Amino acid sequence: MRERMQERGRELERGRERRRRRGRDRRPGAGGCRERWRAPVVRLWGPGAERRRPGPNGPGGRVPDGRPPGGGASGPRVGGSGGPAGPGVLERRRGRPRGAPPPQPVALALAVGAADFADLARHGLFGGLTFRSYLRRVAVQLRALRGQGLEVHLRVLDPADYAEYCEELGFAPGDAAARVAYAADPELAGEPFLYTGQRLAVLLPELADDHRARVRISVAMAALLTAAGEGPPGERRLVAVMRHAVEVQLAVGAGAGDGIHLLTLRCHGPEDGEELTSATDVRVERGRPGPGGRDAEAFCVTLAAGLAVGGAGAMVLHGDPAAPGGQTVRGWALRGGRLRPMTVREVLDELADDVGRGLPFPPAVVPLPGFPLPAPPPSGEGGPPRERPTGGGGGPLA
Repeated sequence: MRERMQERGRELERGRERRRRRGRDRRPGAGGCRERWRAPVVRLWGPGAERRRPGPNGPGGRVPDGRPPGGGASGPRVGGSGGPAGPGVLERRRGRPRGAPPPQPVALALAVGAADFADLARHGLFGGLTFRSYLRRVAVQLRALRGQGLEVHLRVLDPADYAEYCEELGFAPGDAAARVAYAADPELAGEPFLYTGQRLAVLLPELADDHRARVRISVAMAALLTAAGEGPPGERRLVAVMRHAVEVQLAVGAGAGDGIHLLTLRCHGPEDGEELTSATDVRVERGRPGPGGRDAEAFCVTLAAGLAVGGAGAMVLHGDPAAPGGQTVRGWALRGGRLRPMTVREVLDELADDVGRGLPFPPAVVPLPGFPLPAPPPSGEGGPPRERPTGGGGGPLA
């Protein structure tokens, strides 16, 4: 189900990302709207590594064995813990003299699918290579870089985004400088995706999932910043809504029960007809949620944006399909900056709406009412004052 939702939202997310890029005054090294974001350090699940927005670092460095096959290489963002590719811990450098500075990380942008490869090949990026030959060269290069003790940061070489990036900055798409700059773009949302030695059959799907989550983060963060407003009051609202979104995710994980669950969210954004969507796996063992990856971060930011904007939507927790007795489904209605537990009838109506959007109806489903979630902060902390909705569960967040 998660894969189908991701494919369904991929084209919409690309369009939003392109609108976001066109709407800002971009220049090499610019932080765009994210220069305004000074988010708190938060933990999404359990005792995982703390995550902080990295500062924009310029490109630099070179690939020791030459130019990558269509990827581009540089030494961008230094430090930080990585996404779902691994724990993100800097390895001890072999053969480096004591006290010597660590080598600059290397950044590569990779084409992850045959269709993307064909689109990019029109710019002359890969010479006469076939996609299979390109992947073989990528595998050799990644092993060589890792064998030299270098930290490798990866990103997706997305055809549409790469073309717009080159147009905005005046690059020719076939130039090596364009590939290097794109690979090391400091505006990439979140912390680096770290290569840890995976086979390409494992690496490329992980990298594609990471890319989709980053697009969701960028789109949702733009909506969140707009809703929070400028200046110190806006920063306080931003911190309050992010903290509340983290509290909600932790509470959902604590009440989900053991197993692997799917948490989905859809809500209306600030633009007419725009819909923000996100999904993340919730893994619970012995009553404790496990650490989440980039999709958990994207879900948190998207939820915060939905709360701050005050639009209507729904958050649904799909239980583990392998659980005895059938798959439980719980839901919460989002309206006016607050989440309200759904009734059983509302949960069934939401599943029926999903079927209308092309998603399958869960087999052997057991609809249950949503359980109470943490109340939002007062309206003065979480957003501009709005009319207080009727019913319990705290005042409006935005």
